[in-house]
Amino acid sequence: MTNDDVKALFEKYMQIENEIKTLQEDKKCVLADFKDRVSPKVFRTALSAAKAKARLKPHEGNEFDQVMSLLEDELCVDQV
Repeated sequence: MTNDDVKALFEKYMQIENEIKTLQEDKKCVLADFKDRVSPKVFRTALSAAKAKARLKPHEGNEFDQVMSLLEDELCVDQV
């Protein structure tokens, strides 16, 4: 390990950090662009649930749906 190695690593790492920050800002802009057509809160929540289901094994999908349905019934209050 040399000082040049550490400096090169730091520069590349910081470049990635900056790119991540830019991408996060881009995500916010995209959500803002669509906010009059799709609620950002609803979209992020649905995306989170879809990603969680995608991480499961195929045979666990039905169980996930059943558990989600039961939890939704317990947590949601129907408004009249």
